[in-house]
Amino acid sequence: MSTNRRFFLKQGGIALASIGVMHVAPSFLQRTVFAQGTLTRVATSGRRKTLITIFQRGAVDGLNMVVPHGEGEYYKLRPTLAIAQPSKAGGGEAAIDLDKFFGLHPSLASLKPLWEAKRLAIVHAAGSPDNTRSHFDAQDYMESGTPGVKSTQDGWLNRYLQARTDPTRTPFRAISMTQSLPRSLQGRASALAMQNLNDFTIRAGASTASVQGGFEGIYEQSVNDTLRGTGKETFEAIDFLKKVNPAQYKPENGAQYPRGQFGNSLLQIAQLIKADIGLEVAFTDVGGWDTHVNQGNTRGQLALRLQEFGAGISALARDLGARMDDVVILTMSEFGRTARENGNRGTDHGHANAMFVIGNSVRGGKVYGDWPGLKSDQLYEGRDLALTTDFRDVFGELAQKHLGNSNLQAIFPGYQSSAQKFRGII
Repeated sequence: MSTNRRFFLKQGGIALASIGVMHVAPSFLQRTVFAQGTLTRVATSGRRKTLITIFQRGAVDGLNMVVPHGEGEYYKLRPTLAIAQPSKAGGGEAAIDLDKFFGLHPSLASLKPLWEAKRLAIVHAAGSPDNTRSHFDAQDYMESGTPGVKSTQDGWLNRYLQARTDPTRTPFRAISMTQSLPRSLQGRASALAMQNLNDFTIRAGASTASVQGGFEGIYEQSVNDTLRGTGKETFEAIDFLKKVNPAQYKPENGAQYPRGQFGNSLLQIAQLIKADIGLEVAFTDVGGWDTHVNQGNTRGQLALRLQEFGAGISALARDLGARMDDVVILTMSEFGRTARENGNRGTDHGHANAMFVIGNSVRGGKVYGDWPGLKSDQLYEGRDLALTTDFRDVFGELAQKHLGNSNLQAIFPGYQSSAQKFRGII
């Protein structure tokens, strides 16, 4: 078995990436101590900073998610899909005003308290400079961090991990709450992918203990030091999560996560952060945003997806409480949607979009970016919201100012990312 290939414990639904180059000490639990049943990381500088990235797969309609209700052209372009101005309707049928020009879709009402507390920032007209309208290519470019380049082998988050030394060498440094490892976390640095913490195990009924013992023996006898150490760490991680007991987790501060995979993923990310096991990068995604037909305005498929999306983020921030001092949540989507609605009461693949950035260290209560306008001569290729903020400048600002990695050239090769291009979100 090659030690540089991805290893799957299929019985448990977990993928352990880059096993051959994991380079962790044989016993990560020896770098932590238990005190009164709570895991405390041995560290000298307080809690670790954590970035949580959420990918809205399918291309969310940013113009209806963050509504430019002060833009007259918006209403001309969307006679049936436009969200009414705050003064023109009530009862959840109008945009929730933010700054007299932009407003939230009414299904995102759960995020308004974060805005008012200046913990939510929005970057509008942001995205990739590449002009592809292919979901697959656009997602690949955004997650690799190299728009237009298909040959990039690793993802931008993995390159961040490679460029920054981890003194704790925890196997829980980067986790994706997805079935498989996302493009952004693929690469030489180790990362875990799992849909459920309860699945991080070996299941063999009454024989579970003996089967796990057999696997441990195989790894222990390996002549390859890396494989032997990695295997031992994997089983120690399994034992640790049994002690954490994911099934018994109770959210704090009255947080209520939406039912379903998205809410469950966010809940479990919160649990891992509270366990103080060194989680630095977390990822999850949520689909259902490709609204070509019957998109709806304040009601319908987009409204339902946004309600779940907003409720999940709100619950996560509430659950983490004061820990949001050390956490930033970043949302993204591969591209936006057409400014003009189509003939099927939907929207088609577009260009620029809106991104959310949430955290106690975020300079929130503001929509960042230069608004390009929606007049015909202002639209990209005459049909889409034009781009004024490259997504790499948003990613780069968070990597440098929040996570503390200033080596942006290593994270975004071929791009001249610099502090002069940052929007000042942090």
